[in-house]
Amino acid sequence: MTEQVSTISRKHLELSEIRASLSKRKGRDYWRSLDELAATEEFEEMLHREFPERASELVDPVSRRNFLKVMGASLAFGGLTNCTIQPEEKIVPWVRAPENIIPGKPLFYATTSPVGGVGSGILVESHMGRPTKIEGNPDHPASLGGTDSVTQAVILELYDPDRAQAVTNAGRIGTWNNFVQNLNDTIEPLRANGSERFRILTETVTSPTLGRQLAALRQQFPAMKWHQYEPTNRDQSRSGALLAYGESVNTYYDFAKAKVVLSLDADFAATGPGSTRYAKDFAAGRRVRENSKDLNRLYAVETNPSPTGSIADHRLPLDTGGIERFALTVAEKLGIRTDSNAAVFEDTAGWIPALVRDLKKNSGASLVVAGQQQSPAIHALAHAMNEALGNVGQTVHYTEPIEVDSIDQGSSIRDLVTDMNAGQVDVLLIVGGNPVYDTPGDLDFKSALDNVKFRAQLSLTADETSLSCHWHIPQTHLLETWSDCRAYDGTISLIQPLIKPLYGGKSVHDLIAALTGEGGKPGLDIVKETWKDHPEFSNDFENAWQTALHNGFVSNTRLPDKRMRIRQPLQTGNTVGAVLDEEELELVIRPDALLGGGRFSNNGWLQETPTPVTLLTWDNAALVSYATAEQLGVQNGQIVEMSRDDRSIRAPIWIVPGQADQTVTVHLGYGRTHAGRVGNDAGFDAYPLSASGAMWNSRDVELNKTFDQYELACTQDHHGMEDRHLVRHANVDHYQKHPHFVKDHDPSFQIHGQDVDKDKLNLYTEEVHGAKEFKSTTGNSWGMAIDLNACMGCNACSVACQSENNIPVVGKEQVLKGREMSWIRIDRYFTDDVDDPDIYHQPVPCQQCENAPCELVCPVTATAHSEEGLNDMIYNRCVGTRYCSNNCPYKVRRFNFLQYADRDTPSLKLGRNPDVTVRSRGVMEKCTYCTQRINAARIESKKSGDPIADGEIKTACQQACPTQAISFGNLEDPNSEVSQWKASELNYGILTDLNTNPRTTYLARVRNPNPEITT
Repeated sequence: MTEQVSTISRKHLELSEIRASLSKRKGRDYWRSLDELAATEEFEEMLHREFPERASELVDPVSRRNFLKVMGASLAFGGLTNCTIQPEEKIVPWVRAPENIIPGKPLFYATTSPVGGVGSGILVESHMGRPTKIEGNPDHPASLGGTDSVTQAVILELYDPDRAQAVTNAGRIGTWNNFVQNLNDTIEPLRANGSERFRILTETVTSPTLGRQLAALRQQFPAMKWHQYEPTNRDQSRSGALLAYGESVNTYYDFAKAKVVLSLDADFAATGPGSTRYAKDFAAGRRVRENSKDLNRLYAVETNPSPTGSIADHRLPLDTGGIERFALTVAEKLGIRTDSNAAVFEDTAGWIPALVRDLKKNSGASLVVAGQQQSPAIHALAHAMNEALGNVGQTVHYTEPIEVDSIDQGSSIRDLVTDMNAGQVDVLLIVGGNPVYDTPGDLDFKSALDNVKFRAQLSLTADETSLSCHWHIPQTHLLETWSDCRAYDGTISLIQPLIKPLYGGKSVHDLIAALTGEGGKPGLDIVKETWKDHPEFSNDFENAWQTALHNGFVSNTRLPDKRMRIRQPLQTGNTVGAVLDEEELELVIRPDALLGGGRFSNNGWLQETPTPVTLLTWDNAALVSYATAEQLGVQNGQIVEMSRDDRSIRAPIWIVPGQADQTVTVHLGYGRTHAGRVGNDAGFDAYPLSASGAMWNSRDVELNKTFDQYELACTQDHHGMEDRHLVRHANVDHYQKHPHFVKDHDPSFQIHGQDVDKDKLNLYTEEVHGAKEFKSTTGNSWGMAIDLNACMGCNACSVACQSENNIPVVGKEQVLKGREMSWIRIDRYFTDDVDDPDIYHQPVPCQQCENAPCELVCPVTATAHSEEGLNDMIYNRCVGTRYCSNNCPYKVRRFNFLQYADRDTPSLKLGRNPDVTVRSRGVMEKCTYCTQRINAARIESKKSGDPIADGEIKTACQQACPTQAISFGNLEDPNSEVSQWKASELNYGILTDLNTNPRTTYLARVRNPNPEITT
């Protein structure tokens, strides 16, 4: 992390002043940051500028060079960094195209994205053999048509020009054949004697084909050891199952049946195996129908605010020990006996009695979920509580482990490092991971690796581990290879290539086949070999195989339920529930929500996507609550030094409302040194503070503040609405008594709490602008509605929009100037208590105003109304006056200040959507409801003579949303879903007092708190 001294002097925000300000305000107050809440002079000055300070010019020459560095890396990986010259690449077109290829018409193929080893079904759009866009597979049980931000961004990983492009040996270009010969010559003496000195290190493996190959390899090398490790492993869950049942199991959930959910620091709707399916099922229970009593209820107890916690009806911020004491107390109230002597949880909010009654009342329809990084004791308690509540077999299911070899990965990597230090490893093959970077800080994997005589790595890029290996083999991307894996419930999912390997990479199946005497065997044949005797393929293999490829998974392969019995009394350990001393701090370590453990550090889309809740880009930070920041005497951006044992890091502070007091959360995935031109030097590396015995939290940390400052690129105050209330919500009891609450009391007709005559606020009158109601001449009038009850701010819609519409990345310096290009921003609002606020998310694309302020001021009619009511952009007319952006009250237009789009790197050209223009410098951009998709449907409608059916067109954001929070369709069809949403009493538009008459509207959020809990 490069330190930057801040030149902005900021008034210290006193907590007492913040709370005093809140106490003076009447009714609900919404704020996006502490600066906004405190109304500092600097913040007010920023609001009065159209763009943040220095937005209209480049700064000093050093900063200009930094911009060019990032711009060369995709803004899109152009090759301008560190004097690196991208080798010339030639793209050869087809001489004779395949018969099933129709130019201009994309094809879709089903495959699987095995992020973290666990598969999620996807459909990949292919233009002339080039994958360009990823969607969710509506038939796959793990996705049901939804995706997440990471899956959307996998397409950019495919075309990353920083991918390894040749076999290297000691930094020099080699060949695959030379590597195989060298490897076989090295391991041959170990075959008969000493095969324990041959090791393979992989990430989590659920692939039956790879499992079969490794079993065959073990027959030739009986003492060979297979190690597994990745920083987002499920060791805690496995250990919790061992405490509860005495054996490892796979646990998955049915949120569709859950009426009451208790989340113990589990971000189940946004991260982890099955999260896409869980988000969809949970959100379905949040839909406000005629009988709003059917809404489910979520209690979230967590350390730092998460997307899941932000949609909870009740949220309680606690440190790890507090969460353990809370879980122990709830379990005790449910009649569960444990061996714990932990202190009783101090229930000052009166949560537990009401929660226990609610859980018991919904026995068999409730659910307790433990977070992946929580202690084994928490997982064991969750198992016990679910059994006591009768949830097993209803909302909770147990199966055999989905991993090929379910082991404790922390112990496995420790054993490997111990053996390497002892000189007991002669050959090590590292498959897919980056252990030099992402292993716990106390292991020093790099030094141990130097003791291995033959070390080779198979990976997508030449990373930190590659520098310490003799050989590096380019790995095929998941869209370039044949393979298989299991989904969260055990369903066998197939991985098929969409494109030939761009750089001649090899898959893990190719590598193991070369060791088992099957070198050169096609990957398709290797995978087919696994399934030739499977019952689903027994009658007609080829026909069944083609069906499985078409579907993306093998039917009827979900693992059967396994009946388990809880041990009595439940073993929890002696250190559970320890209380923090008054001056003590707890370090909490988590994988980043977008970059994971570091695999996606070089992905520009994910680096620039604001992290949920904090809205930070291009950096991580040390997250603290405001009370803790005041106790430590630190402010936003102030550098602190944190140390654990003999390891230390420097990190900037970021204050997060809702963070548990006396905790400091840091996220993994940043601070890379060999990630590529996008990911290098972004943020700080938090791995040195982790330890193999205590990966996710520690109290053995010291924090010392410095007087250095670091500038963080946070989007939370960009495009502010100047104290206008854009989020509407109510509790379910209020909604039942006042179903018209959205329209009865419309905050948009108030300024600073005072009622204002709507007619005096109108920008337009009907006499000036024409009829208020727009009627299309084609019978199609497009509109959108967004359900705030289902939105959790995960950013899947934003990344999907970026992928669909060829939106460039601009880099940290440009984000600091307020120049981010994303067409959909996710506004995040806090309300009420600064220590434990409610959190609301609101996606804001172009509102497609019928009375559009932008259209009136454009001197060249670059923005104009279409005959179907869209506010279109004609890019080749735009001359860059920016009048339209100045006149847009929603601030949803984006301007190309510089040539952000990379027009030169050949591999990036392959990944762009050919149906969307790649814009040049000086052009205004914005959302147009994916007009290219509308045009494609219109063409098919004209050819068939049938009208466009409801649901036939899905915008990119709508299709990607895992919770189905977005509806799009024809407003002139009263039976369309979007028309029905807009007919709801909860439907409202934002800034409608200006008479812009937006086509994009929102359904107000309705929370379902427990009436017995009053705080």
